[in-house]
Amino acid sequence: MRPFLTAVYLFLYAPIALVVVFSFNAGRNASEITGFSLQWYGKALGNVFLTDALRTSLIVAFTSAALAAIFGTMAAMGMERLGPRLRAAADGLMAAAIVVPGVVIGIATLVALAGLFALLDDIGLHLELGYLSLIAAHGLFSMALVAMIVKARIASLSRDIVEASYDLGAPPFATFVQVVLPQLRPSILAGFLMSFTFSFDDFIIAFFVAGSHTTLPMYVFASIRRGVTPEINAIATMVLVASLLLIAGARVLMRERKRHAVEG
Repeated sequence: MRPFLTAVYLFLYAPIALVVVFSFNAGRNASEITGFSLQWYGKALGNVFLTDALRTSLIVAFTSAALAAIFGTMAAMGMERLGPRLRAAADGLMAAAIVVPGVVIGIATLVALAGLFALLDDIGLHLELGYLSLIAAHGLFSMALVAMIVKARIASLSRDIVEASYDLGAPPFATFVQVVLPQLRPSILAGFLMSFTFSFDDFIIAFFVAGSHTTLPMYVFASIRRGVTPEINAIATMVLVASLLLIAGARVLMRERKRHAVEG
């Protein structure tokens, strides 16, 4: 069993390790190491087209993750107030939004936006694919992810502290801000980081709804069609490191959430 697991892990992670190693190649050949250098990282960061794509990805990822955190939390709290049947239906819809393939979400979003833009054109309001469509597509998908994470935390909360707050005369809004929100904060932040990572790394959905804008994954895909270079390896390595840091942060917050749940 152990040799099998070793082979599986090597198959999964050895190519990633090779990308990282070849990103430090001093030569122009991406498949042959002629020395070690950081020159390709400097060239990647000095590439105007790359920095524009990176800026687009950061703006879309941060905005969509923030909206997903807000509306996903609201959706999770609203789902807890539903009856058993409606709650089960809502859970199923949220789960479906996560497991549906990205190409289906991309096509469906493009069709919906095309119909919406046509209706808006009839009333004299012209919109087109771009930042708003990217943020909307990523935000709606990520909202389901945040809702599932926050809902799991809400289910583990004790009603005693909320009822105690009401007994002491606190209004509902004050109870939410001072009692409920601090308990949900680790889950909300974890959902935000997961949403940011998804949006930043996404290519499939962005390909359908980006319009004239180019995200970082789209730039990388267009570049490798002309051949893989050490510059592409450097970009991939930087994205990998950033994604791992965000995922690690989300896991730390989720672990903190579980610790609070046990102590509570």
